[in-house]
Amino acid sequence: MGELLKDTRKHLMTGVSYMIPFVVAGGVLLALSVLLSGSAAVPAEGTKLLDLFNIGAAGLGLMVPILAGFIAFSMADRPGIAPGAIGGYLANQIGAGFLGGIVAGLLAGIVVYYLKKIKVPSIMRSVMPIFVIPLVGTFIVGGLVVWVVGAPIAGIMAGMKAWLEGLGTGNLIVLGIVLGGMIAFDMGGPINKVAYGFGAAMVGTIDPATGMASPMALKIMAAIGVAICTPPIGMGVATLLAPKKYTEEEKEAGKAGILMGMIGITEGAIPFAAADPIRVIPSIIVGSAAGAVTAMIMGAGNPAPWGGWIVLPVATGKIGYMVATLVGVAVTAIMVNVLKKPVSEQQNTGSESTDDDSDELDISFE
Repeated sequence: MGELLKDTRKHLMTGVSYMIPFVVAGGVLLALSVLLSGSAAVPAEGTKLLDLFNIGAAGLGLMVPILAGFIAFSMADRPGIAPGAIGGYLANQIGAGFLGGIVAGLLAGIVVYYLKKIKVPSIMRSVMPIFVIPLVGTFIVGGLVVWVVGAPIAGIMAGMKAWLEGLGTGNLIVLGIVLGGMIAFDMGGPINKVAYGFGAAMVGTIDPATGMASPMALKIMAAIGVAICTPPIGMGVATLLAPKKYTEEEKEAGKAGILMGMIGITEGAIPFAAADPIRVIPSIIVGSAAGAVTAMIMGAGNPAPWGGWIVLPVATGKIGYMVATLVGVAVTAIMVNVLKKPVSEQQNTGSESTDDDSDELDISFE
């Protein structure tokens, strides 16, 4: 087990290398659909832009399963792909986000690795890697995700929502730090959704006297809108400031991340967090919290339940909103580049296997 897990970074990088094309293709298409629609919302029903949005959303929807599947692939070769990808899909469905996908991928890799160690009669060897191991591995990993992980996550999310609502609006700085940190922590995952849902509910509550959301609600949503776009833009800027600390794939993901961040897609930062969570996640949390607090202090307001700069046409205190974003981006980029070390390109990050005795599709019934 120790030998298997000591290369965890390599396994994560393998998953990320296969995931990045899905993030770039899906994220950019989704971003373009929202950008061309001219409003901070999903494009209208029955339009070609909605079709484009759905194509992009499909790409992003495959992001976590692909990440999990190829983490398992790096650990256990091809028999690990199905258990990992299915476990990642289930983790995403129950609201565990990309962090749940990483756990599912590691679980699948461990389970399949040990299933491959089981000695079987020679007549069974050819069907083990293409039938028995994926079937049993998927059952074990899927069962763990659905029956063991699911209920605790649901309970934690309900508790966090109640706690967040109990904070009130008495201390804007504390609330900004909490909301900004939650938005960045899992980049579109369950914790992010709790904070976003809180802000969206606030701006969705209309004051009968004015016919608008309260000024406090607008401030809260402005803080969330800044926090949403800070992680992908911050990581994209970080790749430009210190290119030697990022792989070529990460540099390309950084360019797409800037575009995705501008229209409020936090998931653009996931490739960086999945590859190096220990350095990236704290950096984006601090950056988003700094941006959110700055937005509140400067009195920015956002009536749209969305993030990024695409909401600027309807935002109040536009200068404050932009300054807050720049503050968050600067903090993120500087902090992550201070923490990261230069990396050398590794062309083979686990995509080539040295285990060739159980993975061939050479079916023999002799």
